[in-house]
Amino acid sequence: MGKKRKHEEASKALKEEEVAQERPKRTLLGWKDGEAPKEDNSPTFRNKEKVLVTCSRRINYRYRHLMVNIVSLLPHCKKESKIESRASKGSTLNELVEFWNCSGCLFFECRKQKDLYLWMVKSPGGPSVKFLVNAVHTMEELKLTGNHLKGSRPILTFSSNFDNEPRWKLVKEIIMQIFGTPKDHRKAKPFHDHVYVFSIVDDHIWFRNYQILVPHNETNKVDRGGLDKMSLVEVGPRFCLNTIKIFGGTFGGPTLYENPYYVSPNQIRAMAKRKKAGKYTKKLKAKMRRKLHEEANPLEPDEFADLWKEEE
Repeated sequence: MGKKRKHEEASKALKEEEVAQERPKRTLLGWKDGEAPKEDNSPTFRNKEKVLVTCSRRINYRYRHLMVNIVSLLPHCKKESKIESRASKGSTLNELVEFWNCSGCLFFECRKQKDLYLWMVKSPGGPSVKFLVNAVHTMEELKLTGNHLKGSRPILTFSSNFDNEPRWKLVKEIIMQIFGTPKDHRKAKPFHDHVYVFSIVDDHIWFRNYQILVPHNETNKVDRGGLDKMSLVEVGPRFCLNTIKIFGGTFGGPTLYENPYYVSPNQIRAMAKRKKAGKYTKKLKAKMRRKLHEEANPLEPDEFADLWKEEE
């Protein structure tokens, strides 16, 4: 009889286990009560917007380091190998932008291993802006104390000069769409811990990158709205952009704006050479004038020139 009782108790326990309710799911905030939410089979939105970043061959090491710094600041960029800087570079870059399905392009073009030009292009259809890059200082060169999270979203700030003229408004919109990290991008982190500053001084665009520093401890945290306790620490890099032309297409097309005050670096170097050559010609002319003056105004003979020779 005892064996039969054990068998009956085991069969009852098995039935109870089959009928028992499912254990509620556990979340970070505790046990989940109520019915589980229904699964949504609709596809989720993934922002895959990208910016192609590449450079020309025979680029200088300093400019290459600047490009690497900018790639580290843009989590939504797609890096490509070097491209030959020729007249057909526009068609090659357009094919690459279309192949990688990018919405913009940053092309660093180095000429004579001295001059750096930056193309900012919106694809497809343009517009595109060509800049001359000056006053380049990379992160490794500056060795600043600022540091921010890699892949975080930046806050873009522009000086009030950008709203004065239509060309600056167009450049501002292009910069916002290229340097601004898209929302819900798969490689971006949902934090705002650094600021990109674009300011216009003497018709040049100056770029700075600052970290938003909030000094607080576990016991003493900064409340919301306590902006007076926040500070900015520069991270780098630094560079200056001089606008050359604004085109209606990608890497060319109708010219929308041309800077009348732009002087190419080749002309500046040629003027410096002429100035140095002018110094030498001035010396030769001075010698000729001195020689002619001596011939026209000879010195009178000295009475005492041979005085000591006679005594000897």
